Amino acid sequence: MEILNRIPVTYFETIGTFVGLFACSMIAIQVLREWRLKSPSSLSLGYLIGWILIFFFWWLYGLRFNTFAILVSNGIAMTLQILLLVVVLRKRRRTTLQP
Repeated sequence: MEILNRIPVTYFETIGTFVGLFACSMIAIQVLREWRLKSPSSLSLGYLIGWILIFFFWWLYGLRFNTFAILVSNGIAMTLQILLLVVVLRKRRRTTLQP
């Protein structure tokens, strides 16, 4: 892994931030899709909550080790995943309330 050691840490932080934000854009696309579609969601609560917990752990990791890319991208991802959970729960509530 000597080749990786030659790459400055700041490069990894910069690239990691962009890759993390790209991953966040994938979650944002899913949030928009769920918001626009009127059909019931096929996403399970276990899946949604599991990802929230995963992003929360990695956010804590970024906080603990002061890693900007991990801290920011996972903070945004966790927020988007919570938003996705809210959208799915509202859709489920709406479908159960309809006669």
